[in-house]
Amino acid sequence: MIEIRSLRDLLRLFFIFRREFKLAVITTIVVAVLGAFLLPARYESDARLLVKPGRDNTTLPIEAANRQTLIAPSTQHDPIVDEEKMLTGRPIVHIVAERYLAMTSEPPQGFWKVTKFYVKKAAGEVLDAVRSVLQFIGLAEKQSPLERLATKLEKNFEAGHEPGSSVIEISFTWDDPVIAQKVVETWVDAYLEERARILGRKSLHTFYEAERTKVATNIQGLKDELQGRLKQIDSISVDARLKNLTNQIDRVTDAKVTAQNQIAGIRSFLANASQQIKNQPAEVVTGRETSLNPTQLDLKRQLNALQVERARLLRTYLPGTPQVNQIEQNIRDMQDLSAQEATRLERSQNTAPNSLVINVKQQIIDAQLQERKLAGEIENYDKTLAELRAQRDQAMTDEPELNKLTQQLRTAEKSYALYSENLEQARIDHELDSSQISNIALIEHATLNPARVFPKSLLILLFTIPAGLAVGLLTIYVLYLLDQRIHDGARLQEVFGIPLWSSIPDVQHATPAALTASIYRLYSLLPAERIASEGFALGLASARHGEGVSFIIEQLKRLLEERGHRVSVNGSEAAKPGEVLLLDASALSSNPQAFLTLRRADQIVLVIEARTSTVPTIENALSLLTTAFGKVDGMILNRRRFEVPANVLARINSWRGAA
Repeated sequence: MIEIRSLRDLLRLFFIFRREFKLAVITTIVVAVLGAFLLPARYESDARLLVKPGRDNTTLPIEAANRQTLIAPSTQHDPIVDEEKMLTGRPIVHIVAERYLAMTSEPPQGFWKVTKFYVKKAAGEVLDAVRSVLQFIGLAEKQSPLERLATKLEKNFEAGHEPGSSVIEISFTWDDPVIAQKVVETWVDAYLEERARILGRKSLHTFYEAERTKVATNIQGLKDELQGRLKQIDSISVDARLKNLTNQIDRVTDAKVTAQNQIAGIRSFLANASQQIKNQPAEVVTGRETSLNPTQLDLKRQLNALQVERARLLRTYLPGTPQVNQIEQNIRDMQDLSAQEATRLERSQNTAPNSLVINVKQQIIDAQLQERKLAGEIENYDKTLAELRAQRDQAMTDEPELNKLTQQLRTAEKSYALYSENLEQARIDHELDSSQISNIALIEHATLNPARVFPKSLLILLFTIPAGLAVGLLTIYVLYLLDQRIHDGARLQEVFGIPLWSSIPDVQHATPAALTASIYRLYSLLPAERIASEGFALGLASARHGEGVSFIIEQLKRLLEERGHRVSVNGSEAAKPGEVLLLDASALSSNPQAFLTLRRADQIVLVIEARTSTVPTIENALSLLTTAFGKVDGMILNRRRFEVPANVLARINSWRGAA
């Protein structure tokens, strides 16, 4: 644990892990140099394929192209990706692996190449033996040499294209530039051959021709059946037949309704005419002769005579007398008799049949005849309607089957047209395939690149030292993160919550004055008044042996004696006034006697050895002391060393002064 606050702390960190830094730098340089000279050379061969737009990458399936099926558009589809998948597919890789084995079956020419060939062969046999052992114990799967070679070829083969580009860029890396070029050529040829075979449309022409013949036979059968059905209904189509029957039914129904209305009118006329005949006389008077009634005339003369007699009596008698009343009664009786007689008498008359009655009777006879005629017509209308409705019901019964046949015929005709069109297209595609014409063009043949792409030995050697330094610095940083040792006391109180009493430098790397100052620091923290009045017992503990407890007790004892105090170390009696008792309780984890020793201590101090004690060790020791005594009064960091050499610091200070 070290706190980085300045450049000096960084220098300390460097010198703390200087050995590890050197080891990392040397290892990196050695590995880089060995890699630059010993890594197998890799050579690359390139080729380019142009994917031209055409039917091969834009053809829709028959459901979408011919059946008008709704298909969700795919705006992200790149047909070149499909070509790359085919190019790097396992079938193509296996074909290339087979041809590679045939191509490299014979040893190459040249001493170095022959040696390399047999070394590889021997190494392969060793690997096969190891692989057999692994397969026997179940740690590896069994693979044929062809499959392993195909996997290796596929790993070294790359095919890709830039966004928006139609050019597939092919690259293959191998340990021999000539072999790499031949492999790329073989790969491209195998891809084009396999693509032509897979996408070949040799069977499409036969398929469409057979389907067209089948559909033509089906069309002829549907036409014959439909024609027979139409002959049965005596029409060119079921719709026309239904429309004709409906029109006839409507006309007959209208005529029937008109006849029924006429019959209703005739019957109303007959009823009224019969009533009128009853009210009319059968005969009428054509001539008549009349004269005045003589009886009435005679009665009127007698009445006149009585009135004259009454007038004469009134000249003699008063009204109301018996004579006057008698005459008045006679007048009244005469008037009644006169009123009972007709004024005129018919002397002769001529009669004839009533012409109105005769005319009405003639009309009644005509109406009755018309009624019978209309009743017969209505009966004929009913029969006709029954026949027409029966024919229409039969036509409606046949309509679904006729419509089905019609629809099947239309569908078959569309299918026939579609198959005919696709037959011609299939013939064209078959001719294109036969001529090896496709939308893939080889625009750059496999290249022969004698310059190796790996390893770049010169570049590796140039960056060896910078890479070594970078790895070394990274090693220092990782070790700094993982290091839990105590190097200084700057953060001890912050981490453990216990004050740091003093940091005692390492005797081998410190001046006597620095050592004396650190011991005086301890002396200044002791309670002088308590020492003088009661005596004082100071316990010095450590987590393990060798952390310098005895050395600190010796140095502190010497200083206390020089200051005139009586000092005893691990005494059995309690401290007396003016006496300081120093208790040695080292190795807490392995020395149970140390806890008995610390029972007499007035203050307990934990001694830590710099560059050796770790944080977990100190935490464990503090936990033991806190559990046993409930407190720890302080800590002393022993053998603290400033790792930066003095000459380095002097040089840095001189640079600062020069600056």
